[in-house]
Amino acid sequence: MNLESILAELRSERARMDHAISALEELAGPSAPRRGRPPKSQTAPATRQKRRTMSAAARQRISEAMKQRWANRKSKSAPGKAKPRGMSAAARKKLSTLMKARWAARKKAAA
Repeated sequence: MNLESILAELRSERARMDHAISALEELAGPSAPRRGRPPKSQTAPATRQKRRTMSAAARQRISEAMKQRWANRKSKSAPGKAKPRGMSAAARKKLSTLMKARWAARKKAAA
């Protein structure tokens, strides 16, 4: 056999081996899982639904209904005079005199 025929046979064998290796690699899948968003060519085009629009009359009806709800809510929550919270004036006066006595005692002890 001459050298040229041996080289041709080895090259063809190498081509068959490369083809077999690539076929097996495709079957095995990617060696490491892909991270992130897939490339655009693989993603299916998402069909976007058309947004529904609301007529002007429908918007007006909804607006009026909401205004009426808020008016009802505000009228129920404002009964007139609110109850006073906190201490009575007498309790506040009593606390004030007690604190003044404590401060005077502390000042006297420090001096």
